[in-house]
Amino acid sequence: MGYDHLVYTIPPAILLTLLYYPLGTGIDIYKTLFLVTIAVVSTIPWDSYLIRNRVWTYPSHVIIGPTLFQIPAEEVFFFVIQTYNTSLLYLFVSKPTFHPVYLRGEQLLRHGRHLLVSRWLGTLAVAAGIAFGIWLVTKSGEGLYMGLILIWSGPFILLLWEAVFFLVTNVLIVFGLVAFDNALAVLHTFPALFPSIPTHPSPLLLIEALLVPPSSYDNDRIAGLQQALGCLKAKSRSFYLASGVFQGQLRIDLILLYSFCRVADDLVDDAASTEEARSWIGKLFYFLDLSYSDKPGRVMDYVNATFPPSARAALLLLPSQYLSPKPLYDLLKGFETDLHFKSASNPFPIKDLSALERYGARVAGTVAEACIELVYYHTTTPTLHSRRKQVVQAGGRMGVALQYINIARDVSVDASNFRVYFPLDWLKGCELVPGDVIRDPTSRKVECLRQQLLDNAMDIYQSSRGAIEQLPPEARRPMRVAVESYVEIGRVLREPGHKVKAGRATVPKWRRAWVAWKALNY
Repeated sequence: MGYDHLVYTIPPAILLTLLYYPLGTGIDIYKTLFLVTIAVVSTIPWDSYLIRNRVWTYPSHVIIGPTLFQIPAEEVFFFVIQTYNTSLLYLFVSKPTFHPVYLRGEQLLRHGRHLLVSRWLGTLAVAAGIAFGIWLVTKSGEGLYMGLILIWSGPFILLLWEAVFFLVTNVLIVFGLVAFDNALAVLHTFPALFPSIPTHPSPLLLIEALLVPPSSYDNDRIAGLQQALGCLKAKSRSFYLASGVFQGQLRIDLILLYSFCRVADDLVDDAASTEEARSWIGKLFYFLDLSYSDKPGRVMDYVNATFPPSARAALLLLPSQYLSPKPLYDLLKGFETDLHFKSASNPFPIKDLSALERYGARVAGTVAEACIELVYYHTTTPTLHSRRKQVVQAGGRMGVALQYINIARDVSVDASNFRVYFPLDWLKGCELVPGDVIRDPTSRKVECLRQQLLDNAMDIYQSSRGAIEQLPPEARRPMRVAVESYVEIGRVLREPGHKVKAGRATVPKWRRAWVAWKALNY
């Protein structure tokens, strides 16, 4: 059996460890050790019983180590290595999954009757499998082994009995991992039920989360998270990819922050007139006033009475209690700059580079600062106030760099909306006026301006990227993925003949994945 491990179990374990190492987190290690412990503790009595009753035996020449309750050490090692390999494979495949959106409250179960029926059918099938196992055990004989497996695990799919053990144990491991993730999703999704969660929840706390009745779930919060994730996936493939590397409550709040920023931007951009857009900005300012006032209870009534249904969840779920107000107020001031493009008196407000920097700081630097505030709130690594302030400021500068890349990518799209973000003094230096960019956003002179803007973006990126390594360790790799995934758009824009879709340069999926992998292994 020792030789079998050297050939069939240890090499996959080494490979999976190397592949998953860049993605691994403390909670992943805890989860794997938790499952390995359960597998060993629960399997030893069962396996020992089988051996003592000679349901199965091991040839003496294949046992090279000591025994534990008559179980060969190689078999005990199998309990560990099988659970370890299956856990790593599950973790690798499920890494992008945002588990909170798959929670189902009692209301959703009632509305989706097929889910309720499936749940009861599954329960009945497992019960029938256990009953069949008891019958086999009482009958004894050749069915004893199958009966013991069925009683121990409760599965209902009966395949070739030689494969049942391996099938069932792997299924149980995956079920355990899913149950662990389900418990974490409940803990992280419903702060009203679990206001304080340790970094590594105890088994009792995990069980408590699993036993929370679906009727206690906040269905509006689940629906809001589903909407926020859909918004992120549809609007930003780069940040959607990066979001899969963040964990727990930090990932939830980052997605909710993005959802708020996107919904607020859409309210302004999709307005039928400048007056309507300005009205929405005023309403958003008042929403922030209420959120940061001593009467936050009025927020829900105001949002429900003022904003369209599609925008309400993004506003109500904004984690403003963890964020300082200034970045969010400055974000709305950035939206006000965009209104000038529709005005007759000042249709092109970006006069020079300082104006462009100020605009980038408001619409993107603020979001980056808010993201870093969430990182510090949800991580436990102690950081000096002075160091934290420096990192937040560098994050704001990185946000400006990413906004420049965004502008460089969207030159044609913005031109179709009569917007030109190149500084007017840059245009003048190239003997251009905004109308020239609007008429021909792909001209050689416009391309020169695009490259000039990208040069500025890359300079800021290079001067700010070092701050990522000053973040708490658990946030460095995910933040690297987020930044590098977006910066790659700028690198693509510098390549001749880059692919354009709907007027925007795109990064192929394989390249985005490679960039993320390199960022994780930096």
